[in-house]
Amino acid sequence: MALLEVENLQTHFATLDGVVRAVEGLSFKIDAGETVAIVGESGCGKSVTSMSILRLIQEPPGKIAGKINFRGRNLLDLPDVEMRKIRGKDISMIFQEPMTSLNPVLTVGRQIGETVRLHEGLTAQEAEKRGIEMLGLVGIPAPERRVKEYPHQLSGGMRQRVMIAMALACNPKLLIADEPTTALDVTIQAQILDLMRDLKTRVGAAIMLITHDLGVVAEMAERVVVMYAGRKVEEATAVQIFGNPQHPYTRGLLGAVPKLGSSLQGHGRTKLTEIQGQVPSLRQRIVGCAFASRCPIVTDVCRQVAPAVEAKTPGHYVACHYAERAVAA
Repeated sequence: MALLEVENLQTHFATLDGVVRAVEGLSFKIDAGETVAIVGESGCGKSVTSMSILRLIQEPPGKIAGKINFRGRNLLDLPDVEMRKIRGKDISMIFQEPMTSLNPVLTVGRQIGETVRLHEGLTAQEAEKRGIEMLGLVGIPAPERRVKEYPHQLSGGMRQRVMIAMALACNPKLLIADEPTTALDVTIQAQILDLMRDLKTRVGAAIMLITHDLGVVAEMAERVVVMYAGRKVEEATAVQIFGNPQHPYTRGLLGAVPKLGSSLQGHGRTKLTEIQGQVPSLRQRIVGCAFASRCPIVTDVCRQVAPAVEAKTPGHYVACHYAERAVAA
């Protein structure tokens, strides 16, 4: 049995301009100890998916439907009091921007300690000791001093490490990392990724990695789910995605990644691949393939019939009528 199994997830928001279908019919699984990356451009529904799993979507205006089975229980059926026991303990999340996620008027030690006091019933002194241990575990120097400092006294990399310390304080079974290296320089990015790999090995947590950085995906993920306009368009192992992408959108994403030395090999400047057109409005019900208006191999069938997600090869799922043609293109 998978640790997390998302089936036909639909997250919609009621607005004055109509219903925004942020996530539409998304399904995927994460096994224990596995790292799965959710990738796609901004606005494709990655972060909304993570917030839906933790049931952090305010209802109304939001509405979540489908199934989110975690360790055999559908999280959407649990009462709020049971869901609060799972958040921060069994499922933890590293949010995208630590400066806005951390409380500016509380010390980092108190914020880490709050989690373990709530879920494990530790005293204030025990919680502070655990905070020092966690700060040391994530590589922050002088943790006895840093535990008494406030978020504004720390660098961006240290704040991100504090977020990781908070997320791992109760040894979660699933860690959701939403753009964990955004706004960090490349040296700190590498350190954060190394830290996540090391801690995953130590605590045995599965990781759901949300990112648009394909370099991070190549370095961290075992499987990849590619999203577009709230839908899954391709799912496969990282090796399959990078070695044999079969959806036109996935091929466009990979073509837009700068390649070191490409201009030298071509004896001149080379242009990155551009995906023409605009993402369709999520306020309108999409008929046919969501990528049809931007696809280089589109036909009338694509505009009229939505492709099902089908296995093209073992473990490689694609939502495209002409996946074979996309590979040849």
